[in-house]
Amino acid sequence: MSDHKAVPEFLNKQAEETKNGGLSRRDFLRMAAVFGLSVSMAGNLIGLSTEEARAAADFDWDALAKESPFEIKNLLIDLAKKDCGPGCNFINAGRGNPNFLNTTARKALGLFTIFAAEAAEMGSKYPDIGYRRSKKGLAAELNDYLKHYEGVPGAAFLKEAMNYAERNLDMKPDEVVYELVDAIQGDFYPDPPRILPVTEKIATHYLNKIVFSGTPPKGTFSLFATEGATGAMIYLFNSLRENFVLKPGDKVAIITPIFSPYLELPVLKDYDLAPVLLEYDRDKPWKTGGKELNAIADKSVKALYMVNPTNPTSMSMDAQTVQNIAETVRKNNPNMVVISDTVYASFVEEFNTLCSVIPQNCLGVYSYSKYFGVTGWRLGVVMIYEDCVVDKIIAGLSKSEQKALAERYKIASTTPDKLTFRERLEMDSRQVALAHTGGLSCPQQTAMCFFSLFELLDPKYVYKSHIRAILKERWDALFAGLDMKAPDGKDLTRYYALLDVLDLAGRYYGQEFADGLPKNHHYLEFTFDLARRQHVVCLPGAGFAGPKWSSRVALANIGTQDCTDIAAAMKAVLKYYYDEWKKA
Repeated sequence: MSDHKAVPEFLNKQAEETKNGGLSRRDFLRMAAVFGLSVSMAGNLIGLSTEEARAAADFDWDALAKESPFEIKNLLIDLAKKDCGPGCNFINAGRGNPNFLNTTARKALGLFTIFAAEAAEMGSKYPDIGYRRSKKGLAAELNDYLKHYEGVPGAAFLKEAMNYAERNLDMKPDEVVYELVDAIQGDFYPDPPRILPVTEKIATHYLNKIVFSGTPPKGTFSLFATEGATGAMIYLFNSLRENFVLKPGDKVAIITPIFSPYLELPVLKDYDLAPVLLEYDRDKPWKTGGKELNAIADKSVKALYMVNPTNPTSMSMDAQTVQNIAETVRKNNPNMVVISDTVYASFVEEFNTLCSVIPQNCLGVYSYSKYFGVTGWRLGVVMIYEDCVVDKIIAGLSKSEQKALAERYKIASTTPDKLTFRERLEMDSRQVALAHTGGLSCPQQTAMCFFSLFELLDPKYVYKSHIRAILKERWDALFAGLDMKAPDGKDLTRYYALLDVLDLAGRYYGQEFADGLPKNHHYLEFTFDLARRQHVVCLPGAGFAGPKWSSRVALANIGTQDCTDIAAAMKAVLKYYYDEWKKA
């Protein structure tokens, strides 16, 4: 078989079907192999070079399309690092954690840890051994300690932080210092397990500033400290299932594009929910009578999942859409449960949240990870309003369901029927049987307090303006490299960029070429070619329920020059596709 004349007519027909998008290139190459064709010859039949054919034969695109983008990321990293020798610029723009972090709060935390250890040693006659301290006089001891550290980095902030806490928390100075000292020692379980009193008070002040822009709704949110937003998500999903609030087969609305686990968790066998995807675009408010609000109005849709500000599209929802969603829920679907993930609220100048307008329906999620660069610390909270709709739903369950729940929680409570969802959530996080050991570790909660206090002591948002400036510089560099005007606005986080690859193809080489790309390539190939040809890792936007032909660039974890280089890499891959297209 040395030329096309020797190829069976059947394969020639299949080759035409493949070129027209009717058959995947991988499937064709497999079929051709059965007939004895080499990869090179089979690739030639469908317009691929030997190298391209080998690459296409290596990957099952349809199978990969079903994987989480965060799993695909590992394969992309391997491809990008392969053959990346001296002078090669490997760029990983697939990671969401930032490469910037807050140093001042860390320095203060270090000093405070030493103070707590030395305070424990007072009165001990044994080396290396200390004892838990009493409250009396502890605040004065800390003041004396800090006098010896004047001018040491972190000391001034630590003093200001303690002064702020003592003035604003309605707690006596010794009580504030004692709770934080006891917590940083980490020698006991969190008590109460849900959150330490000092942590809840400080974190509430912080969230009122960050999430509610200084004007929280009337009423009270209780907090549950969790291992980052990840812990918050898992605990909420599990507890809503255990309490029959969400049942197998229930419909859940998901605002897309979105952080992929919100797409992947609901369909797991553990939950078996039926997602209803609702797309949100910037500057396109959802209008009354539109399909999105009609879906939310449907009482068979039991929950709404949203990340706001968005990941990966990096924007805060517009005020009109937020108000329209709230009004729809109030009038048509008052028992709808909203999980509102507000992790990126810290990065925008203008933030609109459902937690402000329908707090009773919202289970808020917040993580300190991104803003302070503490992904590895795992610092997050769940916010639950005092008049939580979940409590009403549980109260209305059937007698058999109520009986089952009483049986579940009786080992942790003598009045299981009176437990609030807030209490159930904490118990469920430790499968009830270990509820007494629940809660985020005490040292982690101390860190949460220090990072919160840092922001509270920054009324002019100096730190925030610097973080936004870092991201804007990277954002502008990326779009300048793509020969595009960078989007602007107070609603943007600029933490990620979701780029439309077909739009870029049309800009550079015309609409006919852009229209032909989906016929000649699987949408994942662009992401893979960025990795194996340009040593650049970006994640496929399709994995976030974004456009299939889109690519997510995480700007927080790369430098400004990297952004310019990523733009050049995208151009290079598209030029390669264009040159091959012209030859065909």
